[in-house]
Amino acid sequence: MSDLKRTALYDLHLALQARMVPFAGYAMPQQYPGGIIAEHLHCREQAGFFDISHMGQCFISGDNVAEQLEALTPAVARKLEIGDQCYTVLTNTEGGIIDDIIISRLEESYMLVVNAACKDKDFTLLTDHFGERCYIASERSLFALQGPAAIEVIQLLAPEAGHLKFMQIRPDRLGNIDCIISRSGYTGEDGFEISVAHTDARPLAELLLSFAPVKPIGLGARDTLRMEAGLSLYGHELNEDISPVEAGLGWLISKNTHTFSGSEIIQRQLQHGAGRKRIGLLVEGKIPVREHCRLFDADGNEVGVTTSGGFSPTLKQPIALALVDSRCREQTFYARIRNRKITLRATPLPFVPHRYYRG
Repeated sequence: MSDLKRTALYDLHLALQARMVPFAGYAMPQQYPGGIIAEHLHCREQAGFFDISHMGQCFISGDNVAEQLEALTPAVARKLEIGDQCYTVLTNTEGGIIDDIIISRLEESYMLVVNAACKDKDFTLLTDHFGERCYIASERSLFALQGPAAIEVIQLLAPEAGHLKFMQIRPDRLGNIDCIISRSGYTGEDGFEISVAHTDARPLAELLLSFAPVKPIGLGARDTLRMEAGLSLYGHELNEDISPVEAGLGWLISKNTHTFSGSEIIQRQLQHGAGRKRIGLLVEGKIPVREHCRLFDADGNEVGVTTSGGFSPTLKQPIALALVDSRCREQTFYARIRNRKITLRATPLPFVPHRYYRG
C-alpha cells in the first residue's frame, strides 16, 4: 500500500489495529479488531468515530456564488442562509449524476464536500467554473461522529454546536481546536461532521476517542449503516448514467427550478417518469445478494439489477438496493447465486428509520 495516499490519522489507525485496505486511492481502515457487526451496532447504540478525510473539501467565495452554483446543480443555493447546508448533486448535460455533494453556506464563503472517488473531476469542474475563487482545502481532514451518544460528546466540548439542527453548520472549537462542525452524516443516525486542519487532526481524534461511548468505525460498517438507512453510494446507486429521478432523488428538484446542466431531461423525467427506479429489497434466507446481481420477475423476465447488498446487523438478514424497470409492478424478485434461486421482496426505504435531530 506504499503507493496509496494516507490521511493524517494513518498512524493512529495502525495503533488502533485497523485492517487497512485500498479505497479511492487511499489506505483506509476497513475494520478494527472487534469486527464490522460490532462496530455497526455500536454506532446505532452509542457513538462511532469515522475518518472520512479521503473526501474532498473546497471553499468558494466572491460575488454571485449561489447563482453560479445553480448552473451546476439543482440546489437552490440562493435560499441557503448562513449556517445552512443542503444535500444535492452535480449533473451532466445528459441528466446523469457527476457526484452527490453537500453545500454549506458560511459567513464568507460556500463550503462543498465531495466524494473521494470523484473529487478530481469535481474540482476540475469547479475550478473551471469559478477560477481562483474556488480554494481546494487539501490541508484539511474530515471526521464524522455518529450515533445517539454523539450529542453528549459535542455538548461537553462545544455547547453551542449542540444546539445545531440537522443540516446546520457553524465554525467552533472542540477543546482548544478550531474546526467547522455540522449536524449531518450518512448513517441515518443523529451525528456530526467535523472539518479540521491536518495539523490538529490526530489531537482532535484522540480527544473524541477518549470518551467512553466513542469507538472507531471502519469502511465496512460505514457501508452497512448507510445501506440500512437507504442512502445511495456513488459508484453504486449513483453515477453519470443514472439521473436523480432514477436514483430516488427527485425530491431534490423543484418543478419550477432554475436551469442547470441536464435540467430539461430531468424535468421531463419528473413529469413523465424515468426508465428506472431505485427500490429496497429484503432477501429471504441467509445468502447475501451483492451488487451487480440480475433480477428477474416470476416469468423469468430480467427487470433490473442490484446496486448494493449485504447483511443488515440491525435487521439480522440480508438487504439490497436495486434499480429496476419503472414499468415493473412486481413486489417479489428472484436472483441466482451459485445456481441457487434467491427470493427478494420489495420494501419501503429506509430499512431502519432515520434519527436525525430536527429540533
